[in-house]
Amino acid sequence: METTIKRTAAGKPKIRLQYGDEYKFVQDAVTTNRLNTVCEEARCPNIYECWGRGTATIMILGDICTRACGFCSVQTGKPIGVDEMEPVRTAMAVKKMNLRHVVVTSVDRDDLKGDFGAAIWAETIRQIHHYVPDCTVEVLTPDFQGYCPALETVFEVGPEIFSHNVECVERISRQVRAQAVWSRSLDVLKHSVDYGLLTKTGMMVGLGETTTEVVATMKEVADLGVEIFTIGQYLQPTIKHLPVIRYVEDEEFEAYKRIGMDLGFRAVESGSLVRSSYHADEQARLAKAAS
Repeated sequence: METTIKRTAAGKPKIRLQYGDEYKFVQDAVTTNRLNTVCEEARCPNIYECWGRGTATIMILGDICTRACGFCSVQTGKPIGVDEMEPVRTAMAVKKMNLRHVVVTSVDRDDLKGDFGAAIWAETIRQIHHYVPDCTVEVLTPDFQGYCPALETVFEVGPEIFSHNVECVERISRQVRAQAVWSRSLDVLKHSVDYGLLTKTGMMVGLGETTTEVVATMKEVADLGVEIFTIGQYLQPTIKHLPVIRYVEDEEFEAYKRIGMDLGFRAVESGSLVRSSYHADEQARLAKAAS
C-alpha cells in the first residue's frame, strides 16, 4: 500500500492511492458481517491507507443519522429500529481482522429517547473485549444529548479511549452542527476525564475560523484534561455541504502540533488529511507510553 499526498495549484490536498490484499481483506470482513463503516459513509480520504493497514472505523446503530451537520455526508433521516445482534457481528469482524486497536463510532440516534443508543454501545464494547481480549477499544461517540446516565453506561464498560469531537471553533459551531451545543460537548469531554478515561477530541479547520480561535480551542480542551487531539482540513463532501473557506498550509498544521504538545496533550495528530481515527492505533500507544 502506497499513499502520496500532493497539493493542487489552489492548495487543496490531493491523495494518490494504490491498494492491495490487506484492503480487500478488511473490506471482506466488513461486508461479510454486514457492518457499516464511517470510512465509507463519510467518504474519508484515508480509507485505502487505513484499510491497507488492517484498521477500520466501524459505525454502529445503522447508517441513517437523526442530525444534519453541515460538514457530514452520512445520510440524514429517520432510522429504523435497533439491531440487537450488531454488537456480536462487530466483535466477529474485529476478531477476523485480528485487530489490536479498533475505533467504534455511530450515527446520532436522537430517536432512541431512553438512552440514545448507549446500551448498544456498551454491549459492543463488551463483546469486543470478550471475543478479542487483546484488542483495545476506542469509542467516538455522539453527545447523547448530554444525558449523564447514557454516558455512564458507556463509561462503565471501560473503553480504553473515549472520544467525542468538538468539530470546530465555538463561533461557527451552530453553523457547522446546528443540532449540537458547544458547551454540551465540553461537558461530555469533562465527564469522561473526571471518570478517569483516556479522553480524546478533534476538530476541522478551513471553515472560516482564525488561527487564534484554533489555539484557544486547543487550550480550552487541554485545560479540561483531554489528552489526545486531532486536527485536519475540512473537505467539502458534496456541493450541498458547507464550502471550504481556505486550505490550510502544511506549515500551519505543523505549528498546531507543536502548540498542542506545549499545551500538554500526550498525542497530537495534525495534517491536511487527518481525521478523528487516523493513525488511532499509534496515538493510543503514544498516549499510553507517556502515562
